[in-house]
Amino acid sequence: MAAQSKLSEVAFKCTCQEFVHPWTSSCACAMAGMLLSLIPGTFRTYSMVYLFSLAMRMRIPSLKDLKNTLLSTLQSTAFLSLNGSLFVLAICLVRQFLGGFYFATATWVPALLVSSLSLVVERPERRAPLAMYVANVGVETLWKMLEARGLVRSIPNGQVLIMGASLTALMYLYRAGLHKTVAKDATFKGLGLIVGKEEEGPLQTSILNTSRRPRPPRLNIRCISSNLLIYDKLMALKHPSCPHKHGCALYALLGGLKPFLGGVGLQVGLKLLLNIPKIFQLKMQWRQQIFNKGSLQLGLALGIFSLLFKSTSCALRHSFGYDKAIFAIPAGLMGSIGLLHFPNTTVSLYLMFKSLQLLYNWGVSQGKVPEVPNFSLIMYGFFTSVLCHSTVLEAQSMRPSYYKFIETISGGRLSRFNMKSFEAFGVHSQDQANQVIKKLGIVATSAYPLFPLIV
Repeated sequence: MAAQSKLSEVAFKCTCQEFVHPWTSSCACAMAGMLLSLIPGTFRTYSMVYLFSLAMRMRIPSLKDLKNTLLSTLQSTAFLSLNGSLFVLAICLVRQFLGGFYFATATWVPALLVSSLSLVVERPERRAPLAMYVANVGVETLWKMLEARGLVRSIPNGQVLIMGASLTALMYLYRAGLHKTVAKDATFKGLGLIVGKEEEGPLQTSILNTSRRPRPPRLNIRCISSNLLIYDKLMALKHPSCPHKHGCALYALLGGLKPFLGGVGLQVGLKLLLNIPKIFQLKMQWRQQIFNKGSLQLGLALGIFSLLFKSTSCALRHSFGYDKAIFAIPAGLMGSIGLLHFPNTTVSLYLMFKSLQLLYNWGVSQGKVPEVPNFSLIMYGFFTSVLCHSTVLEAQSMRPSYYKFIETISGGRLSRFNMKSFEAFGVHSQDQANQVIKKLGIVATSAYPLFPLIV
């Protein structure tokens, strides 16, 4: 206990210079140096994001489009640069106000104070997507932090269960026609490509089929003509309430084939795009990168989902004699079997938050749940605090790509933070940071970060 108390005293008495800016004694210079380092990196990042968004419109941009793209890039650059630089200053100010560092005030509280304030600088239409993205990464990070403490445990294919339940909720909104009113979102355009426009709501008036069908004549299965007749009947079999033109069997088979080909084409196209330098250098390993089972994962997931969703929906329409939006729930859950071929955590969390957001909007419109003012700001602030805390004090819980991104745009500052004084916190912050730095191959080529502004 005496040793623990001594370590706690060391952590409390640690100065902000020892912790976040050992190369300069001035907190103002530390903030200014961070700001100067962030501007080029964030500008490059947002330039690529907005140019890609412009290219996705598939038309020649006008001067107004180019002007709006430039202004949006500058505004987003200002937002993220301000967020990072104020975070460093807030660490120093909180320490001076409290007289020292506690576990929660080392990074979590400073990030909470400045993140929501910084988001106000961003364009209003960008705030909700940013909050969604940060929440996506934040939930994954928070889960890993709890898992490291033994408080939770991951289950096999847990991300598939999340993805399946989220897709099922989105499909219900799509079939109910709510995507045109209270749950408008671009995600439904993608769902329309997967399951087709035939399943789009709102549904037509339900048709209840109560007429008795005449008993079909007996067929001799040994006769070729009888087998052909059975095949034709199966291909043409369709319930009056089914929204498609062709038979249900053909509708389901083609509905599975198109997303399969689209998914394979998309996955192969992305791999080719990411390996353009290797292709021009004739160093592309085609067998390992393209011609493998991994290139089929997305296609199989989308194809099987669509096939099972459509076949289950048609089976339910045949069984009950009418069509209902609620049929999307068993059909979506059945189609989720195909998602086992693409167990992606990032996509699962994105779909989870997107479905929760749209269900929340629907609940607000119905008066079933209260509307929370500035919910995007609150969510962004909370999960940004989680990410800042994890990136600095529990680096192994953070996505390696996110850690490297912060290290790059901060001009090499993150890897220079000194957490040795915080051993009393019991999470081995310095050891975690060292292991992540070694794993990512981060090597300091200079004694100082970019724009050190030494005083």
